[in-house]
Amino acid sequence: MNAQILPVTPADIDAAARVLAPFAVRTPLLSPPVLSERMGTRVFLKPEMLQRTGSFKFRGAFNKMSSIPPDKRSGGVVAFSSGNHAQGVAHAAQILGMQATIVMPSDAPLSKRERTRAFGAEVVLYDRDREDREAIANGIAEKRGATLVRPYDDPLVIAGQGTVGREICEDMAALGVAPDIVIAPASGGGLVAGVATAIKARYPQAMVMSGEPEAFDDHARSLRAGRREPHASKGRTICDALMASIPGEITFAINSRLLSQGVTASDAEVGTAVGFAFRELKLVVEPGGAVGLAALMAGRIDISGRNVVIVLSGGNVDADMFSRLIS
Repeated sequence: MNAQILPVTPADIDAAARVLAPFAVRTPLLSPPVLSERMGTRVFLKPEMLQRTGSFKFRGAFNKMSSIPPDKRSGGVVAFSSGNHAQGVAHAAQILGMQATIVMPSDAPLSKRERTRAFGAEVVLYDRDREDREAIANGIAEKRGATLVRPYDDPLVIAGQGTVGREICEDMAALGVAPDIVIAPASGGGLVAGVATAIKARYPQAMVMSGEPEAFDDHARSLRAGRREPHASKGRTICDALMASIPGEITFAINSRLLSQGVTASDAEVGTAVGFAFRELKLVVEPGGAVGLAALMAGRIDISGRNVVIVLSGGNVDADMFSRLIS
């Protein structure tokens, strides 16, 4: 496999790691005995809820925004997001001294909206059923001369997210073990694309998988079909961070080459995983961040005798929903 023909390379991820090193948290790689014993194989967790803003999204946002030339920064940045990318962009803008405007759905969790504003960003709300968030964001960017920071379909954003996979590789190598299966949540696919790029460069035999809510399985569908296909759901999922309707163009160019398959979990299974993470692992994971763990615990993957790595992508969950899920 020639990684050089893909939109993002391991060298791009190495460069992103250098940019992020003074600012991003290097999250640990955990292997809780209670989880490994329950699953009958060794399981590792990458807890990105410990990252700045409570999710992996800070990595990609900061890498992208650091690349904006100083003479272009006065116009600020615009992003569209249900919450985690919003906070990542807002906090990166705060560090870099830029103005951020975030287009967010009106039904995004209140905690995500409030925290985005707390980082100094302007929040513009829209109706996700009736309005086009990208069109709104593009209009604002054009009017203000701002830079649009996409949530996933941007090579610099993907490279930033790929530092999650790079750290997994380094920590596994230090332990003297190799990952056999790696699962990362997928909405637009930027995280799993970056993780797959890093993992497959060092461990080409590893199977990298996307994790999605079962009714929002556009990656699983697209991987089976060999082309981008939307999911069929018109409803909602508790995994509010994983509701993109179709994989990104750039992300799918990577994922169609590097991913083995997509796995899914029901909302009930995700709720069980969130509760388990809290009670047994002492970790606060948002539903979208727990979908890979949910698929693992629900027996959706053949894991016998394999080292499994699960990316827990974030921990930004409203207190009322969290209390329902853990009770």
